[in-house]
Amino acid sequence: MSTQADSKPWTVPALAQAKRDGRKLVMLTCYDHGFARTLDANGVDLILIGDSLGMVVQGHDSTLPVTVEDMVYHTRIVARGLQRALLVSDLSFQSDATPERALDAATRLLQAGAEMVKLEGAGHKLEVIRFLAERDIPVCSHLGLTPQSVLAFGGYRVQGREDAAAAKLLADAKAVVEAGASLLVLECVPSALAEKITAAVVVPTIGIGAGPHCDGQVLVLHDFLGLDSGHRRPKFVKDFLGEGGSVAGAVRAYAEAVRAGSFPAAEHSY
Repeated sequence: MSTQADSKPWTVPALAQAKRDGRKLVMLTCYDHGFARTLDANGVDLILIGDSLGMVVQGHDSTLPVTVEDMVYHTRIVARGLQRALLVSDLSFQSDATPERALDAATRLLQAGAEMVKLEGAGHKLEVIRFLAERDIPVCSHLGLTPQSVLAFGGYRVQGREDAAAAKLLADAKAVVEAGASLLVLECVPSALAEKITAAVVVPTIGIGAGPHCDGQVLVLHDFLGLDSGHRRPKFVKDFLGEGGSVAGAVRAYAEAVRAGSFPAAEHSY
């Protein structure tokens, strides 16, 4: 269970301090009020309202159909269940296509209860990150396998295996942080590359299929509980429900494993 010291609400500056202190950050996705209360009470530091809801809640084949309205709705109901965890909400597909569109969507999400917004990619997104950060909207960047780019990628594949791709990912990571990102999610990236990126940037990195060397870890709630969402189970997933014996126990087991460095193990990494 959380100690009294751990019960203090998380803030964006506290995330940077956690990296400096070497404290691993625990993150899970969440989409409703009841799970939000359970995650918040059992050691989760950050909650992500991912556009993954399109696949695990709405039954779509990708995240592309998710709308800003969907994200605002889920942000509002999750926010009501939190006292401690910092709430991050995704900018849905093409809602961040221009700085002005991103500002409108991000404003709606923050007004619904989010404390940070997440967007995928670098390139032209650097202008968007800078635009939001200059307007005091905290930004989490997402690099590696970015699900909104699934059509361009031709599927869900590990990113950064080749030398040129790895060098570009490292450069992109430095660029998004320079543009103003306060947090960086790395998805489906080789462990050695994620370790290099984590050492190269001053903001915390959160891994999902990116090995044990990131500053924290995130899993999709339904994967973490071993629920069948109708999609292929990724290599980096571990079912914590069987180990924990209950949802609350699973959350505690996951939090303890992340902080101890026992998850992800080699079998969960690339």
